[in-house]
Amino acid sequence: QVQLVESGGGLVQSGGSLRLSCAASGFIFSSYAMSWYRQAPGKEREFVASISFAGVNTNYADSVKGRFTISRDNAKSTVYLQMNSLKPEDTAVYYCRQNGRMDYWGQGTQVTVSS
Repeated sequence: QVQLVESGGGLVQSGGSLRLSCAASGFIFSSYAMSWYRQAPGKEREFVASISFAGVNTNYADSVKGRFTISRDNAKSTVYLQMNSLKPEDTAVYYCRQNGRMDYWGQGTQVTVSS
């Protein structure tokens, strides 16, 4: 079955960096675009970044452009989110998503940025 397992979250000070990973299994990873989303307490889940199946095209939310970088390693079936210059408002649970018809999501990883 499809599994998406996020890791790499944690507590970091404002201005710091974290690298999230999402390990995928149960499907042909290189055939699907992938995305990262986040959900802060009391807020709706929001789009963060996406990457095409071959990694050529990427898109970012305006709030993270220039600070976050999405990438993928199809040989390892893993998508990454490098987060730099973190701000307290980046605090959220971060989820990866397979951009397919069945809409699979991981369980999320908590990122907390202290001021």
